[in-house]
Amino acid sequence: MADWNSLYEELENLKKEGRYRPLTVWDSGSDTWMTLNGRRVLQMSSNNYLGLTGHPGLKEAAIAAIREYGAGSGSVRTITGTLRIHDELERELAAFKGTEAALVFQSGFTANQGVLASILGPDDVVISDELNHASIIDGIRLTKSDRKIYAHKDMDQLEAILKQSGGYKKRVIVTDGVFSMDGDIAPLPAIVELAEAYDAFVYVDDAHASGVLGTNGKGTTDHFGLNGRVHIQIGTLSKAVGVVGGYVACEQVLKNYLIHKARPFLFSTSQTPAVAASCLAAVRVLRQSGELIAKLWDNAAYFRAGVQALGFDTGASETPIIPVIIGNPAKTMRFSDLLLEEGVFAQGIVYPTVAMDKGRVRFIVTAGHTRADLDFALNALERASRKLGE
Repeated sequence: MADWNSLYEELENLKKEGRYRPLTVWDSGSDTWMTLNGRRVLQMSSNNYLGLTGHPGLKEAAIAAIREYGAGSGSVRTITGTLRIHDELERELAAFKGTEAALVFQSGFTANQGVLASILGPDDVVISDELNHASIIDGIRLTKSDRKIYAHKDMDQLEAILKQSGGYKKRVIVTDGVFSMDGDIAPLPAIVELAEAYDAFVYVDDAHASGVLGTNGKGTTDHFGLNGRVHIQIGTLSKAVGVVGGYVACEQVLKNYLIHKARPFLFSTSQTPAVAASCLAAVRVLRQSGELIAKLWDNAAYFRAGVQALGFDTGASETPIIPVIIGNPAKTMRFSDLLLEEGVFAQGIVYPTVAMDKGRVRFIVTAGHTRADLDFALNALERASRKLGE
């Protein structure tokens, strides 16, 4: 008789290594302060960079869409699931990103899977930064193309690979815009220059740059003034945008191709009308988000300086993602637990998400945090550090 003994054993090993973590169930919606088991704690791990999850305009748009269109879309996009609200969202995204077109997926993860698996064939090569997100890695695994990995942000190695890869039909360089574990920014100008020199495509996943970098949060392409020189921009509607979903901003020909080839798009029911409408409202809010983004970056600089003043290693962080590098997985998770005792939720992240000796408690600062909130977190860090060393 079949049993699950191997799964039990693996879970027990995770517990022994201090890497087992059950789901945390929250009693309130995403915000700077949230309720956990009846207790209010400061949230320092949310991707809600601009605080849009509770924006009244987004909530009102969702309610209005339910009243007009109903609770669901009823179908995949290619049958009866493309409602007027979906078309409006894609047109607005394309205008916002400054591209010919945009195509929305159910998540940023499925966007990467759908696009990479569709555009890469056995005669192509994909060249990927070693620290790219899991969704990029999984998307590449779905292809039959050759794969080359370059050391993190190592442009010399990237150029060497390009020089050695002249016989392929397509060469696609793939990078995160902002790397989610370390909070550093891709050297996109150098990548674009190499791509143009060696006739390669540039593919940027801006999940943690959408709503964070560039004019009104347009992303790394705009941040570096590279509009028109990046072929494929992946964005998320799930982080700074405050709702859920992903998209590709691209030329119209690629959108038309993906509509016919991208399996997550073809075989998934489209976004609910409420989701599409609230995403559309969020993009319109982003167009007026200059003050919010300025506050986000001011908060990030203040908190990072405070963490470093306490003697912590924040790695390569240069964005609102601020890791506190601890190292050992068990010690990392213990530090996260101590912070929660102090009233701060900051998630510990350990192997295999990061290297075994690079466990970290990852803080994410938002525009919603006040200076008092950030000082509260810094004081909690200091107290938890003392307890960890006892």
